[in-house]
Amino acid sequence: MKKLLVIGVGAGNPDYITMQAVKALNCVDVFFLMDKGQSKDKLIDLRREICERYITGQGYRFVEAHSPERERGDVDYKVSVEDLNRAKQQTFERLISEEMTDDQCGGFLVWGDPALYDSTIRILQAILASGRCVFEFEVIPGITSVQALAAQHKVPLNRIGRSIEITTGRRLAAGQVSDADSLVVMLDAQDAYHHVADQETEIYWGAYLGTPDEILISGKLKDVADEIERVRKAARLEHGWIMDTYLLRKS
Repeated sequence: MKKLLVIGVGAGNPDYITMQAVKALNCVDVFFLMDKGQSKDKLIDLRREICERYITGQGYRFVEAHSPERERGDVDYKVSVEDLNRAKQQTFERLISEEMTDDQCGGFLVWGDPALYDSTIRILQAILASGRCVFEFEVIPGITSVQALAAQHKVPLNRIGRSIEITTGRRLAAGQVSDADSLVVMLDAQDAYHHVADQETEIYWGAYLGTPDEILISGKLKDVADEIERVRKAARLEHGWIMDTYLLRKS
């Protein structure tokens, strides 16, 4: 039977790879790389670098496929995500059906951890539920940008006896009300930290965590929010994309 490994490769530093992931990499016959456009070529290159560094044999190959994009603009967000995942499901089904034999192992290299803001597990479960493909799969966890952020800023994610919540920039910008002492925000395309009412809140911000392009800023929102916005704009112009995470903590 075909086997798939969903391997978390960490937040950007090849040294974030776990020993479990190294063992998994060495079991894979074909790696599926989802191409998200020229501006994201560094992400593909990093995945190739990880394989070259940690795989001891030469009997593996890469198959690249275009990654569908979510419709943006004035559309229903949930519907657009569902449409995107259906398109990805069709692509995944084709790759599994056409690029693997029954005795082979395929691998998806997931940025960060497959269980946090990634759709690969859901898509594979949907394919199995459809009955059109038969395979088994395993998930190998990875170091997320959340963990990397806390490590680089040298802060714990939670304070003793206090709560922590992980959310998105979209929800924060929409006025999410949370009583969590610490709030981790990911996937922020809207500079949502400007929507936090208490400007005494501490922010620990990081972009391109674990990579040579890493940027770190911390301080009270009233002091650093404008600086973060300027840096985000400059980084997006330079790289064509930005991937950042931040921790908000009540003072």
